[in-house]
Amino acid sequence: MGKRRHWIERLAHVELLTPKPEESLVFFRDLLGLEVTAQKGDSVYLRGWGDWFHHTVKLTAAKEAGVGHIGWRTESPEDLEKAARFLEGKGLGVGWAEEGDLGQGQTYRFRLPDGHQGELFFEVERYSPPSEKKPLLKNRPQKRPYRGADVRRIDHVNLYASDPTPSRELFQELGFKWHEGLWVKNQVEMAAWMAVSNLSHDLAFMRDPTGAKGRLNHLAFWVDTEAEVIRAAELLREAGVFIEYGPGRHGISEAFFLYVYEPGGNRIEVYSGGYLNFDSDWGPILWDFDDLAERALATAVVGGPPPESMFAYGTPPVMLPQS
Repeated sequence: MGKRRHWIERLAHVELLTPKPEESLVFFRDLLGLEVTAQKGDSVYLRGWGDWFHHTVKLTAAKEAGVGHIGWRTESPEDLEKAARFLEGKGLGVGWAEEGDLGQGQTYRFRLPDGHQGELFFEVERYSPPSEKKPLLKNRPQKRPYRGADVRRIDHVNLYASDPTPSRELFQELGFKWHEGLWVKNQVEMAAWMAVSNLSHDLAFMRDPTGAKGRLNHLAFWVDTEAEVIRAAELLREAGVFIEYGPGRHGISEAFFLYVYEPGGNRIEVYSGGYLNFDSDWGPILWDFDDLAERALATAVVGGPPPESMFAYGTPPVMLPQS
């Protein structure tokens, strides 16, 4: 096995598109508990209280919901150049941005195999709290706000793909570890869970049943305990937010979950737990899609079966093909 590349450090931010920007802002700020750090044009920049970067969510007004782009930070300026050359060679490069977005420096933009927009950068602005938000603990970026679900940080993004394999293979070449997968007869890839960090996953791809390209399944935010996931479920339900699935525990990733829809239509997960992985040669663990008992266990070891929408609904919304 060849040495794994270490060009990319971490998931840095995700741009979400929303046709209801004011309602979506209330959801992310007041109900999830994210902090607003800036506003520019049609976009609001937010972060969890435990996120060190300028922003981890860019919320942008648009005609329909979905993902605008996903941003990753590289390990160094040299790694940014190496990754850019690699993506150019793959024919996926869009090019260097004339001007980086708020909170980041030189930026290289590219397309994922299924059409999602990605960007890489190294230089990033660290969050500097005003005096009233300075933390007691010096190893925190700010004082904990205790607002809404009080999510600590961004955790992962799950993208639909018309075929997950090319996207999964690209990110393996970029240095991500392939931890788990869901397959039909070990021949057709239905989903892949990957990580560039020690998390169970910070990136996932799921086969889109509509055959559409470039859609979002969900964006996830971390809370520290399972009890906080349950608290979030009660808080969000009392606020009239639609709860699609959970709370429960996945078999894949072993994490505790809650799935809801924000007002713009994007699926959001409140997430906690899950295994950590420190081995370079671990996995992938492949689950059998055809074995109904195994598929059910992979989806939820605690909690009931998922609704059909979990594997069909995404943003932007697309009608399922008629059988």
